[in-house]
Amino acid sequence: MLGTQLSSRLAGGQRISTTGNTSRALSLEVTCKVPTRREQLAKRHKRVRNTVEGTPERPRLAVFRSNNHMYAQVIDDVSQSTLVMTSTLSKDIKSGLNGVTNNTEAAAAVGKAVAELCKEKKIEKVCFDRGGFQYHGRVKALADAAREGGLSF
Repeated sequence: MLGTQLSSRLAGGQRISTTGNTSRALSLEVTCKVPTRREQLAKRHKRVRNTVEGTPERPRLAVFRSNNHMYAQVIDDVSQSTLVMTSTLSKDIKSGLNGVTNNTEAAAAVGKAVAELCKEKKIEKVCFDRGGFQYHGRVKALADAAREGGLSF
C-alpha cells in the first residue's frame, strides 16, 4: 500500500517505488531554491519599473532605502541622466537630524530637500518609483514630504 502511494513521477522522469517489505521507512529529500530578500526586492523593483518611466516632462523620483540612510534621485530615463539627487548623507540634511538618519523624520527631510532642488530646476511633476520597497513608513514619509514641498505625482 505504501509503495502504490509513492510511485509517482519526480522531476527528471525519476520514479519512486518500493519492493519487498513496505513497512520499511523511506527517506525522500526535496530541495528548492528560496530567493533571498535582495532577490525578492530586485524582482519587485523590476515589476515596478515595467510601468514607471521618467521622461523630460515628467522625470522619475527613485527612492532607495538602506538600513541606515535614505536616498532620492530624480531621473530622466530618456537621456539616462540624474537631474537631482539628495540623501541623508548630504551635509545640510545630516546636520539637522542629530545623527539619526534611519527614521521617518530623516526620510521627510530628504523628501522636502528633493522638492526644493526640483523647484530650482523648474521640475513640478514626477513619477514616483518606490524601488520595490513597500509604500509604508520611511518611503511614504519621503513621498508625503515631497508632495508638501510642491511636487505632484
